[in-house]
Amino acid sequence: MPELCGSSEGAGLRVCVVVSRWNSFVTGKLLSGAVAALLQRGLADEDITVAHVPGAFEVPTASRWAAESGRFDAVVCLGAVIRGETAHFEYVAGGAAEGIARVALDTGVPVIFGVLTVETVEQALSRAGGKDGNKGEEAALAAIEMANLRRLLSPRA
Repeated sequence: MPELCGSSEGAGLRVCVVVSRWNSFVTGKLLSGAVAALLQRGLADEDITVAHVPGAFEVPTASRWAAESGRFDAVVCLGAVIRGETAHFEYVAGGAAEGIARVALDTGVPVIFGVLTVETVEQALSRAGGKDGNKGEEAALAAIEMANLRRLLSPRA
């Protein structure tokens, strides 16, 4: 029985990182973690494109543009939605999650959810390079694995 697993080697892959400017004190750390992971796994600097968007709600739109461009093997989506006193959190977090999933399913391109949805600033910082690691790095590693798995499962392979 064949078993397939995507490699963690990134050489030769092209990745777009879509990152929200909102809560940049968090998303900047996620971006640094993602880019460092991509470079450590063998991607060349010129094979990493960073696209900045205003907020997490805009991440799915830019990720669709990147996925449909044919230029990238994977898209990493980064943002930070921190709960406030209004229902805004639910709309933005839910919209981002649903939109990112839809882009991946509609395009077939690995589109990785690296948007933090947290209750507090402390939780966000903990997940952006603090005691809970860097979710940007984790998203980048998932992008590499999924892009390589896609190649193995593609009818073109």
